[in-house]
Amino acid sequence: MEQQSERTKAHAEVFTPLWVCNMMNNHIDEVWFDRRDVFNKNGEPTEHIEFQKDTDWKKYVDSRRLEITCGEAPYLVSRYNVESGEYIPVYRRIGILDRKLRVVQENVQTESEWYKWVIRAFQATYGYEFQGDNLLIARVNLLMTYDEYLQEYWNRKPTMNELKKLINIITWNIWQMDGLTGTIPYSKAEEQYRQMTLFEVYGMGTEKKSENKQPLCRIYDWRGDKSLEFLSLQGKEE
Repeated sequence: MEQQSERTKAHAEVFTPLWVCNMMNNHIDEVWFDRRDVFNKNGEPTEHIEFQKDTDWKKYVDSRRLEITCGEAPYLVSRYNVESGEYIPVYRRIGILDRKLRVVQENVQTESEWYKWVIRAFQATYGYEFQGDNLLIARVNLLMTYDEYLQEYWNRKPTMNELKKLINIITWNIWQMDGLTGTIPYSKAEEQYRQMTLFEVYGMGTEKKSENKQPLCRIYDWRGDKSLEFLSLQGKEE
């Protein structure tokens, strides 16, 4: 809590209450399902998610979602209440990825099918953050989410191969970026101090130096199996 307070003062960071995350995620799902109270009502989880067709649940899992300036990613996964630090049981979680994982659990029969669609759920969940410490926490929260759901539903710990696959997806999908420029923060090298010559003072005998451009951030399109610049997606819809 002290670290959060300091970050609020230093970077004007705001730690969004759980109920606000739930309200906004509920609105997103209200638009997608065209009805209210799909996942929870008055803070209490609903019994089962109903879909119009047999394949609709797969479309929901594959629907791409992005949390901008994600911080610790409370809109994506709600492992704990960011205000109090209190742990939240799996069945009561309200994050975007949590909802996808709940849909998977309710619609598959085997562990192998569960794993296949959980991977697709992670591949469709994105977020970017400016501060490196927050980014690390967000990535850990997504990785721990997989561990906790696997333990909850299949009573086992993840294998090393599973972790490596998830880590690759998470590091692509949860990335560090300046949201205003689409570039990697702090990636532009600062020019070292040097003594100017008399000719430079009067603008004589100097050539214009090439600018040290900041690299643009790239993300991965898992369905298209290719990487692309994030800014190239502006104005496009899935």
